Amino acid sequence: MSTRTDTVQQPVDSPFSAKSTAEDVMAGVDLSGRSAVVTGGYSGLGLETVRALTSAGARVIVPARRPEAARKALAGLPGAACEVVPMDLTDLGSVRAAAAHIRETAGRLDLLMTVAGVMVTPERRAGPGWEYQLTANHFGHFTLVSELYPLLRAAPGARVVVYSSGAHGITDFRWHDPHFRTGYDRWQAYGQAKTANVLFAVHLDALGRGDGVRAFALHPGSIITGLQRELTHREQVDMGWLDERGTVIGEGFKSPSQGAATGLWAATSPLLADRGGLYLEDCEVARVTDEDGPMDDGWVRGYAVDPASAARLWELSVAATGAGPIG
Repeated sequence: MSTRTDTVQQPVDSPFSAKSTAEDVMAGVDLSGRSAVVTGGYSGLGLETVRALTSAGARVIVPARRPEAARKALAGLPGAACEVVPMDLTDLGSVRAAAAHIRETAGRLDLLMTVAGVMVTPERRAGPGWEYQLTANHFGHFTLVSELYPLLRAAPGARVVVYSSGAHGITDFRWHDPHFRTGYDRWQAYGQAKTANVLFAVHLDALGRGDGVRAFALHPGSIITGLQRELTHREQVDMGWLDERGTVIGEGFKSPSQGAATGLWAATSPLLADRGGLYLEDCEVARVTDEDGPMDDGWVRGYAVDPASAARLWELSVAATGAGPIG
């Protein structure tokens, strides 16, 4: 574990907590004239995030794999304009086309929030045989951010907010077999993708800080949304998340508004000005723990915020996606 991660991963005395809502965090925040991209912004935490941003006056662009469903979900939101752009994170051609459209219509980008994701899917392949969860959760967003970086650089104080999970504690990045050529485990694949999300934010911040672009990763907390669609009702009951009637009973579960709070805090908090490359949880900077420590409750694994591993993953991702240099 590096000294750097021990030093920077320290709480900043946030006035918010695990119980804070999107409304709490955004009270008094004015985003008039600001623009944001929110992937997955038409359901679950993404929809709560877009609602909060538009209510604060931001113009929000929502890339969506199901654009018609997105337009229906976003219809009638209060505040500033909201635009839907077709995009499939597992198709890098689609990602680049969406980014090209955004570059043509936006002069700058103040916020980019990668809320979209998949969880514990059955074994699937994307692109040139890549593992599906790593593709959807990491490679797609890596490509999108790379393509939109000129817009981030054009905005003073731009922030990139990368949604990870406490599930990053399941495993470090599997350098020996990231695409599970030697046997698939859906939880290991999910954990690896969530570790990749954190490492991505760490190195993006290192590259972007000279341009004023800062990046954060976060665990939004435990929330029952569409993300759990690949888990059966019985699996969720057996894990203690739901009762037999489908009611959420898991200890510490948040509402969607509470789940959106940490991402919105990352996007707007003045306490995070001149900071970055951090992993956040419950509207606070998490502390580093070793591999035997808790998976959540305000902690992040040392391997997920290690700068050398973050640089290594960046090189792997550039080689895989063909993304151009930034910074």
